Amino acid sequence: MTIYDGDLLLAAALFIGFVTLVFLGITAIDVSGYFKRREPHAAASSYAPKTLVIIPCRGTDVTLGDNLASLASQDYGGYKVIAVVDSDGDAAVPFIKKAKLDYIIASSKCTRCSGKVRAVSTALERFKDYDAYVIADSDILVKKDWLSLLIAPLGDKSIGLSTTFPFFNPLGGFWTNVKMVWGFVGDGLMETKATRFGWGGSLAFRKDLLDDGGLDFFRDSEYSVSDDVAITKLVKGRKLGLAYVRGAKPLVNSDDDFARLSEWSNRQTAFSIMGYRANLYYGIAFYSAEILLFASGIALALLVSPIFILFLLHFAQSLARNCSRAKRAYASLALITIFMPFFYLANLLVASGKKTVVWRGRQYTLKS
Repeated sequence: MTIYDGDLLLAAALFIGFVTLVFLGITAIDVSGYFKRREPHAAASSYAPKTLVIIPCRGTDVTLGDNLASLASQDYGGYKVIAVVDSDGDAAVPFIKKAKLDYIIASSKCTRCSGKVRAVSTALERFKDYDAYVIADSDILVKKDWLSLLIAPLGDKSIGLSTTFPFFNPLGGFWTNVKMVWGFVGDGLMETKATRFGWGGSLAFRKDLLDDGGLDFFRDSEYSVSDDVAITKLVKGRKLGLAYVRGAKPLVNSDDDFARLSEWSNRQTAFSIMGYRANLYYGIAFYSAEILLFASGIALALLVSPIFILFLLHFAQSLARNCSRAKRAYASLALITIFMPFFYLANLLVASGKKTVVWRGRQYTLKS
């Protein structure tokens, strides 16, 4: 054997050793995640204060009429639903009227906020005699117990907000299924306290969160381009807990094509990075490791030994978890599971360079 051959063997051994360490690290994360997902979630209680449900509306969503009707027909005593639009000419207004909901025109004087934060702030400023408030996106379709489940954890004064996360229901097409799986990352983040955040599509909080400058922070801080980030920062800044209510999970019906999915996922990722910069570095490291593990598992199994097929165990676990969350199994789900680390990594790289985002027809500057 020549020195050259010896160098190749050493390089190969070092590479295999490195990939093995990556495999063990990701396996440890999988195992840790399994036990964290078994953490207790928000328990039911009888807490049911007078509540205002705020629905910012701009334009139309898939199944908008059904969405609004579901929000208007909750099994909950003592609540009111108010929609907020930019003008009487908004395309959502006929649907709001058909659902027999009241609506107001957004008028809050915030200077750095998004249109959604302005809409929510308008309702908070105008309706001050409620004990709890809920932010609900116009694209969610909910069950009749959604509101009671979402509000109940607020009976514990150590909880600052109560939230859930949607199931992105694919209405057909490959990219709607990609969006469904994309959303499963949000499920994983919600299931552990360390990574939990307030999702602005279904989010509840008590009136006292707005005291002592809370409303000012929400509507006009450096984070006010995103209601999710602003309110999560407010709650964590006050050392309050975030309750995750799995049972209140809504549906978001999706008919996205590639262009709309890319715009949406890049925007969501940009907001996440703006609020939590560590997500960028952790995400790049993790998804790069997943890609390396997958490619190495196939290459080493074919070229060195079949035993290296074990490196693909992580993807088998991911597929099983995705099938469980999707409540069905089908061939394209395996393809999407393999494809997702590439898609997530692309989101991170694109979003990290974004200075502005477009959201419902408006452009916003992101906090650096």
